[in-house]
Amino acid sequence: MYTKKTHMTHHIKNHATIYIFMIILFLTGVIFGAVIVNSMSFVQKQDLFFYLERFFGELVDEQQIESHDILKNSFFYHIKYLLLLFVLGLSVIGLPLVWVLLFLKGLVIGFSVGFIVNQLGLKGLLLAATAIAPQNLLLIPIYMIAGSLSMIFSLSLLSKLFSRKMLQPVVQPLGKYAASFTILLGASFFAAMIEAYISGGAMKMLVESFYG
Repeated sequence: MYTKKTHMTHHIKNHATIYIFMIILFLTGVIFGAVIVNSMSFVQKQDLFFYLERFFGELVDEQQIESHDILKNSFFYHIKYLLLLFVLGLSVIGLPLVWVLLFLKGLVIGFSVGFIVNQLGLKGLLLAATAIAPQNLLLIPIYMIAGSLSMIFSLSLLSKLFSRKMLQPVVQPLGKYAASFTILLGASFFAAMIEAYISGGAMKMLVESFYG
């Protein structure tokens, strides 16, 4: 246990720059998402809010939220996203796409929260805190760690390529890389459970109180 903790501390110290870069990249995406909301015209906001209200109406009309369907769809989405980051880390040319994916993840969250708060005010803030925040408190670190690990592995391959050390064994680093993503997949399942069984119900109750 002590050895694993020491190894993790050593890993974070060695790659602190990459983790900080990923955090800044994600936060930049969040800021851009919020800026996009503020730059939208009144008509664009109204058109988009029309679809949001229609979704709320359908949510209120539903007698029961199928939590297992939300769990399945959410977890399947996380699997695809994390596997894509994993595969991109295996190729040197895929590194820019890792940055794009993490930036887009931040942009989507920033835009979603920003738009809901912009249109619903305090109600929107409450809705974001109960329906969006709970699972994302776990998902955001998962995706940032996944993106960082992908970048670290890709850069290590690039380093070996330029130093002509590609003949060195890569089985052990690849095994650790795959094991790390397996742990992240397991953590994303818990995030999907939070979204399905906690956030989904909380959102339905709030929307019913707003529009019921």
